[in-house]
Amino acid sequence: MKNLAYTVSTFKSLDEAVAAIEENCGAHGFRVLHIHDLAAALAEKGFPRDPIKIVEVCNARYASKMLERDLTAALMMPCPIAVYQENGSTKISTVLPSVIAELLPGRSLEFTAEQVEFALLAIVNESAEEKVPLPVA
Repeated sequence: MKNLAYTVSTFKSLDEAVAAIEENCGAHGFRVLHIHDLAAALAEKGFPRDPIKIVEVCNARYASKMLERDLTAALMMPCPIAVYQENGSTKISTVLPSVIAELLPGRSLEFTAEQVEFALLAIVNESAEEKVPLPVA
């Protein structure tokens, strides 16, 4: 069985990584719907923990295609990208839509899920990259 999630490390801070996700979504036809500060929400209820934010992203065209094929596809929307700290490193992680589509066989969701996955992996990878200025000659 495939992994459910794709995770990369970055040298960016948690907030820098979240900002990079916001910046990189548009180039792939996605937009940020909401950012949840999960650590703050848990702390309010007496469960303090290390920082973790969930960035909800969506591409309206792909979402519409999936819902036309099967309304239960709404269970995988919007696409979450988690940003958290683990062992002193910032991680960016997303669920793999192709794996979730496998849980809904016979509904013709696989192709669109793979397209969404391709874009999500690009957003995650680009958001983790360090932008290093080129030296001036």
